[in-house]
Amino acid sequence: MRYGYARCSSAQQDTSIQIDALTKAGCEIIREEKVSGTSLQGRTELQTLLEFLRAGDELVVTRIDRLARSIFDLQVIVKTLEDKGVSLHCTEQPVDTSTAVGKCFVQMLGVFAEFETNLRKERQMEGIAKARAEGRYNGRPPKIDKEKVIDLAIKKGLTNAQIAKELNISRGSVYNILYKWEEQNGILTDAARRRAKIVKKILSV
Repeated sequence: MRYGYARCSSAQQDTSIQIDALTKAGCEIIREEKVSGTSLQGRTELQTLLEFLRAGDELVVTRIDRLARSIFDLQVIVKTLEDKGVSLHCTEQPVDTSTAVGKCFVQMLGVFAEFETNLRKERQMEGIAKARAEGRYNGRPPKIDKEKVIDLAIKKGLTNAQIAKELNISRGSVYNILYKWEEQNGILTDAARRRAKIVKKILSV
């Protein structure tokens, strides 16, 4: 029996093209997930497949990097499949671990996938280093504590500008949090709604 596995790295990406290719390849059951391929941790759908597969089954992916992005993880997966008597196939690459040539090729592709990942990380680090040297890198934006914003506004009576300065966030963020809170609690008046439209225009300038 043929089983398909589709993966993309983030929720914003789409696996529909992979699923379509796997369906055309004859996969009767397809598992998909949106998670990074740089590690085997958190790959629940893949783990489910590896546990479920039986001797004579085939695992199909579109490309090797959909399965793993490190040669170590790929070797672990391939060894697990071999021990179960399951072969691995790719729709876009000449991979078939039921043959000697296919086994060799899958290792080569694994090396290239890991090289690509490491190269991308190096480029990211170079970009960060350059931005820091030029004083343009501030790291990830701070996570806004909505409860803190509401507490400063309701209990301490601080203005939006004061809260923004206190928490090092924008006035627009403060305004949006308080506006939504007032709306959810049913204390937003028609006058406040009209004022909101004006404030939004000012903040967007």
